[in-house]
Amino acid sequence: MTTMTMREQLYRQIDTLPDDIVEQIADFALFVMARRQIAPAYEEWGDNQWQTFALDQLFREEEDDEVVYSLADAQEVYRRTPV
Repeated sequence: MTTMTMREQLYRQIDTLPDDIVEQIADFALFVMARRQIAPAYEEWGDNQWQTFALDQLFREEEDDEVVYSLADAQEVYRRTPV
């Protein structure tokens, strides 16, 4: 099977799947891309991917950062922020 035929078959299969399974496939694709250090196309990200990215950035630990933030910290700041 050629690469193009495989891609076309995969596109057709994904197109028929429920949204929650498509989201899992997208998450897996990002995982594989990260392992191979391939940058994702950010313009194609959905809301869940941006939310996960933002939370990862918020809670990532810097080597020289002695402060550790928790989800409770973020929720407290969010509640205090005026709308």
